[in-house]
Amino acid sequence: MGVLERVFKVHERGSSYVREVRGGLATFFTMAYILVLNPIILGGTKDKFGHVLSHTQLVTSTAVVAGVMTLIMGIGGNLPLAIAAGLGLNGVVAFTLAPTMSWPDAMGLVVLEGLGICLLVVTGFRQKIMDAIPLALKKAIGVGIGLFIAFIGLVDAGFVGAGSGTPVTLGAGGTLKGWPMFVFCVGVLLTLSLLVRRVPGGLLISIVTTTVLAIVVNKIATVPDKDWGTIAPKVPHGVVAHPDFGLLGKFSLFGGFHHAGVMTAIVFVFTLILADFFDAMGTIIGISGEAGLLDEDGRLPGIGRVLFIDGLAASAGGAGSASSNTCFVESAAGVGEGARTGLANVITGALLFLAAFLTPVLTIVPSQAAAPALVAVGFLMMTQVKDVDWDDWEIAVPAFLTIALMPFTYSITNGIGAGFILFCVLKVVLGKARDVNWLMWIVAAFFVVYFALDPIKQALGIE
Repeated sequence: MGVLERVFKVHERGSSYVREVRGGLATFFTMAYILVLNPIILGGTKDKFGHVLSHTQLVTSTAVVAGVMTLIMGIGGNLPLAIAAGLGLNGVVAFTLAPTMSWPDAMGLVVLEGLGICLLVVTGFRQKIMDAIPLALKKAIGVGIGLFIAFIGLVDAGFVGAGSGTPVTLGAGGTLKGWPMFVFCVGVLLTLSLLVRRVPGGLLISIVTTTVLAIVVNKIATVPDKDWGTIAPKVPHGVVAHPDFGLLGKFSLFGGFHHAGVMTAIVFVFTLILADFFDAMGTIIGISGEAGLLDEDGRLPGIGRVLFIDGLAASAGGAGSASSNTCFVESAAGVGEGARTGLANVITGALLFLAAFLTPVLTIVPSQAAAPALVAVGFLMMTQVKDVDWDDWEIAVPAFLTIALMPFTYSITNGIGAGFILFCVLKVVLGKARDVNWLMWIVAAFFVVYFALDPIKQALGIE
């Protein structure tokens, strides 16, 4: 325990070993879906030459890269920030990059993206950008992520779905149907009840209990697998699966420039860097703030190591053909359980790595059982909204837009970008342009380019 205390400073941060273990378990169970979803996204698309990635190999690469990088973040960064293939980023790789080049070419661009982020960290540019953000906007980022997490949970469980006459509606077509929805509703009530009673391990208890309920319901009611979503809760027939490491190291660093063209490849890398950069930044700020690890100026001590590991994770994802890896927002579930150090990451990382060998056992948690924890975490992160001065409209309006656009556009990056741009514009309108840090102007300009990528590509003749 003395060694663990020196490395992770568990008691110094007001935590305990029990809390760290609970937090690591909770984070794993809320993010385990990525072991199923990432292979579905990457394995469901052909590259330019008609090649499809092996589902079995994708499960292995997803688990191994996530496990290794989560361990590195825990030990090197000492934060309860798990790492895995970033949702949205894997969509860009599958649906934008792959159709214009081979899979190894696409993964090579992901490696370059990570190296670019690492370069920004080494030069100190990335940390300076984070320090330049006003504290109120940092708090708004945390709140927006909370709403985004809750929305993810509601959508993944099927409680919120696409409507016929509205963008979203209750369930499927305006009503709640089926046994999976019953399981989710029970899970939400149980999770929030345990949360309000401040039961230690409440989120983890809820996930495990609701998973057992889902298995029983699925067995008795014989629910079609498709009704559960990506994971159907079933008692596994076996315990050990045979991992296939065939995709590890299958990337071509500069092949994308040859097959897609230099300008197209540059635009692709720029898009990946910008999305990953601010997605991770928002997650790091939001979750660190919820864990109480930020100082009075909203800064995270030792942020340089954390940012470098995050950039390294992006490259590792490309090298492992698992798409860009980044800090996972579901880490908030572990923080909700009391995790405050990288020891929780050691637990999560070990389970992720073992998942490559024990997939039948560790991937039986349906979204209906994990999603209630995300709803509860959304509430916990929402409490930071009190730290925004809502009477000061020049900061409150950008904060509002940051918060609103994250769930409404299903993107952390979009919310941050819109908030930054509006913050700068309002300072100009109020004659306070000199009060804005010069880096905020540069970042806002990059976001203008980010939002205008489509007309820019059209102007350059890029399809």
